[in-house]
Amino acid sequence: MTSDSAAASSSPATQPDMKLFWACFIALVATSFVFGVRSTLIGEIAKDFQLSQGDVGRILGVGLWPFALSIIVFSLIIDRIGYKVASLFAIVCHFLAIGLTLMARPDNDLLYWGTFTVALANGTVEALINPVVATLFSKNKAKWLNILHAGWPAGIALGSIFTMLLGGMEVSWQVKFGMCLIPVVIYTLLILPRKFPVNERVAAGVSYRDMLGEFGAFGFFMFTVLLVMAIYQAMGTSANWAVVFGAAAVVALAAGGYTRSLGRPMFIVILITMPFLATTELGTDTWMPDLLSLELGKAAAWILVYTSVIMTILRSFAGPIVHRLSPIGLLVVSAGVAIAGLLLMQGATGWSIVAVATLYAFGKTFLWSTTLGLVSEQFPRGGALSLNGVSAIGVLGMGVIGAPLMGIWQDTDIDKALRDKHPAIHQQVKGNDMANLIGSAPSVNAQAVENLPEADRKTVTTIQNEFKKKTFARTAILPGFMLVCYLGLFLYFRSRGGYKPVEIGAH
Repeated sequence: MTSDSAAASSSPATQPDMKLFWACFIALVATSFVFGVRSTLIGEIAKDFQLSQGDVGRILGVGLWPFALSIIVFSLIIDRIGYKVASLFAIVCHFLAIGLTLMARPDNDLLYWGTFTVALANGTVEALINPVVATLFSKNKAKWLNILHAGWPAGIALGSIFTMLLGGMEVSWQVKFGMCLIPVVIYTLLILPRKFPVNERVAAGVSYRDMLGEFGAFGFFMFTVLLVMAIYQAMGTSANWAVVFGAAAVVALAAGGYTRSLGRPMFIVILITMPFLATTELGTDTWMPDLLSLELGKAAAWILVYTSVIMTILRSFAGPIVHRLSPIGLLVVSAGVAIAGLLLMQGATGWSIVAVATLYAFGKTFLWSTTLGLVSEQFPRGGALSLNGVSAIGVLGMGVIGAPLMGIWQDTDIDKALRDKHPAIHQQVKGNDMANLIGSAPSVNAQAVENLPEADRKTVTTIQNEFKKKTFARTAILPGFMLVCYLGLFLYFRSRGGYKPVEIGAH
């Protein structure tokens, strides 16, 4: 037991430290603020540094897999090194990442390493705050994890508003990004004085082997497959599937041999849904401004802010909703509403998009945070690993499969429509095939489109708009799969007398 853990009471019956909770909340706000500002500024940085799309993809890719790696590694060791050590590591990485990024120049690689370091910091914050809040509120985890994760959309909204308001000013991207120091300094000052509780798994005497067994050989296999794919993606090369599955098999066999566990069946179902869930929420958020830009112009970016504000408000008042529906009931309803929102987005025009985006926001709001609540309540013996492992697999699955697939769908459909209906225009604007993990996809040369006569340019943008919006409808298959899984879990709980959290000592 570490000194900072020993200094705090491990009893769930003690009054929760609300100062610690709000420190965790602000840490998450800072994390998503930095994430949002970096994502918004990448286009400006790419122009300043004259980066190719391949360079941009490499930088965005390295913002992915270190997050998942750090969240898993710290989940494995955080109960031994202590939460204070993990928080110090995250703080140092955040300051270092901002410094490296501000010193980046076209003739050095500091932009890459700054992105790498901020991903490590973000993953460590997630690895820290989720088990802390689950321990603080061990009798009401789903409610408080929802409230905690209101910090993510709040930070996205604040970061997006901040960069858009400064966008029209003569302010360099370095000044805009340097302002990320403000939320990082605030969460540092809030979190350093706090004392951390002993994780409920440790306090209950559940062994380390049992914790690994909850995640199981299947969990380690799935994580390793996605992690190796993400590394290939960051390198900008097609995956060697023998290496991908070979590495995953070795890790899974080692984990299975040690734990003698494939993983809990319900947990496996949840793991399988996570890439679909992450793409439904984060992947669609990533693409939304681009998908709606031809319809709404610059106002499209405000749709993301609007849905983020809705999510922040709803998650902040999640308690009565979770109590009324139960976590699994809320997941069923949320998946159904998300499907409706995505399907309706295809036919929405003009400002009716705002109404549809509102519906979609209601659908996606509770998916991630309630899944964390479900995992923490049903698999408390898994401690930090099971709670954070689902987030790691979700982020990896979205980054290497979900979000790229949305782009491939758009490129393929637009290229086919132009080739079939307007072959002469297609010959003028056809770009190079773009490599991806599973091969390659066609592209449209944006500069060639700009050089077309006005009538032809309008033809291309009309087709682009049509198929960009159709991507929303196609994406609805993802929450559709989730809905099937959630209904199965709902019926399972119903057959056992209804949803009940698992006590930490239960097997």
